Amino acid sequence: MQINPILVLGATGKTGSRITDRLEAQGVAVRRGSRNADRPFDWAAPETWGPVLDGVSAVYISYYPDIAVPGAVETVTAFVDNARSAGVQKLVLLTGRGEHHAQRAEDVVRNAGIPFTIVRAAWFAQNFSEGALHAPVMAGVLPMPGGDVLEPIVDVDDIADVAAAALLDPGHDGELYEVTGPRLMRFADMAAALSQATGRSIAHVPITFEEFHAALTRDQGVMIADVLTGIARETLDGRNAHLADGVQRALGRPPRDFATFATEAARKGAWSSAA
Repeated sequence: MQINPILVLGATGKTGSRITDRLEAQGVAVRRGSRNADRPFDWAAPETWGPVLDGVSAVYISYYPDIAVPGAVETVTAFVDNARSAGVQKLVLLTGRGEHHAQRAEDVVRNAGIPFTIVRAAWFAQNFSEGALHAPVMAGVLPMPGGDVLEPIVDVDDIADVAAAALLDPGHDGELYEVTGPRLMRFADMAAALSQATGRSIAHVPITFEEFHAALTRDQGVMIADVLTGIARETLDGRNAHLADGVQRALGRPPRDFATFATEAARKGAWSSAA
């Protein structure tokens, strides 16, 4: 029986908030890893790491702003060393599909001498409903670089289900779950699905990476623009244009389709005027 709390880093983010909800719904004690928590956690402040690691049984690691940014691997390495010294018994790491630096971080966790599970994710569907690309969708456009590249975009609820299972069940130890949606989609296909779900016209607008960066800088600031543009440049080249079976292997069910995500998000008001 799990008694010591599980530490969820990024507990207010897309994946962390959902994982926290799932664990607490099962009666699991959760320590929320965020700057505003009772025990504050900040990746940029190593002095905050020890107090949040004290007494926890497992850790969900999601790096902010993204594990692909310069310096992330070194910071994760130092954090994992602290976790091992604190007696943590399980690590679950979220990484990005097709990202060189992310796979270096995977090696850090894989070689830490602690039971682990790696969740390697495709692009998040929720980027369009609660992330950096929400504002363009509200304006009726989906301005994306990469041309007609195919992407098996994944529902973050699937990521959360996989990660929560991995944190609780040692049967997932040592696994790499590459999680994708159930089909390959062009951004034009996603725009069509969003149009259908919202009842509004949302058009895919092919743009350059430079235009993508400029638009994100205007809407989200230069840090987020640098991170997302860097990931887009690296991954929207066709390298991820294939499906993976991580959701099926971890959960015994198929992943959720993008159209299902869009319909549910619209029902909850993600793209209402109040949003």
